[in-house]
Amino acid sequence: MNALHTSIHHSTVFDHPEMSGHEDVVFVHDRTNGLRAIIAVHDTTLGPALGGCRVWPYDHPGDALTDALRLSRGMTYKNALAGLDLGGGKAVIIADPRKDKTPALMEAFGRHVERLSGTYITAEDVGVTTGDMEAVARQTDHVRGTSATGLGDPSPYTALGVFEGIKASARHVFGSPDLDGRTVSVQGLGHVGHDVARRLHEAGARLIVSDIHVPAVLRAVDAFGAAAVDPAEAHMVEADIFAPCALGAGLNARTIPHIRARIVAGAANNQLQTPADGHALRKRGILYAPDYAINAGGVISIALATPGGDDTEVRQKTLSIGETLSAIFARSAREETTPERIADAMAEERLARAARA
Repeated sequence: MNALHTSIHHSTVFDHPEMSGHEDVVFVHDRTNGLRAIIAVHDTTLGPALGGCRVWPYDHPGDALTDALRLSRGMTYKNALAGLDLGGGKAVIIADPRKDKTPALMEAFGRHVERLSGTYITAEDVGVTTGDMEAVARQTDHVRGTSATGLGDPSPYTALGVFEGIKASARHVFGSPDLDGRTVSVQGLGHVGHDVARRLHEAGARLIVSDIHVPAVLRAVDAFGAAAVDPAEAHMVEADIFAPCALGAGLNARTIPHIRARIVAGAANNQLQTPADGHALRKRGILYAPDYAINAGGVISIALATPGGDDTEVRQKTLSIGETLSAIFARSAREETTPERIADAMAEERLARAARA
């Protein structure tokens, strides 16, 4: 195999604003299969770093690095807040999932995961299917979300947790978790977003849907009687709840002034572009459900799944996401700060306890 596998050592990488706290960042290049990837391990205080692999056609490698660093840190906090004995990591593969992704490419990625000797455990994320994870698993045991490791596709559990989080958010803002008649703008209709929309539809919500992939929009319109809008306008529509379920950084200085919903609660990772954006939402009276708290169902499913398909423990822990968010919202109100700051504090408190043990 003609491959290069080296840790990043350039001084400008260490100066990257998202680099602080990371234990290991690895560039992966396999010339034979065209693989270009970054694996970031943020923190292993609680255990090996678990986090998905994302395949995306980044315009620049620097964008891929930023995504890997932000997402891996988010996984540390997500796993800690979810009560899992796992650290946080993430991998990104620079490729178009519809054009460039092949079994050979994913197998090559699996070989590099194996080289990390269990420090990083990979799983499905944006642009990756359960079939892709099966290809990875042919090269390493350090993979979750496959048929051999229990429950397979984690997206239904992510969607279940998001749905429970939306209900908890509605209870906090409107006094009731009942979503019948509520209008929800769902931005992003991938595996998770579509399933969130389905659950909302079954609960009686009126849906406004958007996605860059037109067939996904048409499918949701047909299945749920939803109205369709351009993804760039999803946050602007008149709605009770805005549910971002696409890529991150969508809540920022440009979009927040135009949000018309009372609640932002969705599956996307790293929704806030900067910490200031959380304060901007609070100033506008918009409740924000911290992303890594509400979307933890997927990682719960891949962390706790056991062969045989019994998902009782996974479902119970995923359903408790609503309770976790309610506790975050209550503490946020008491301490007069943002929900994401409280979520961070709760995760950091657990990490500190583990470090002292």
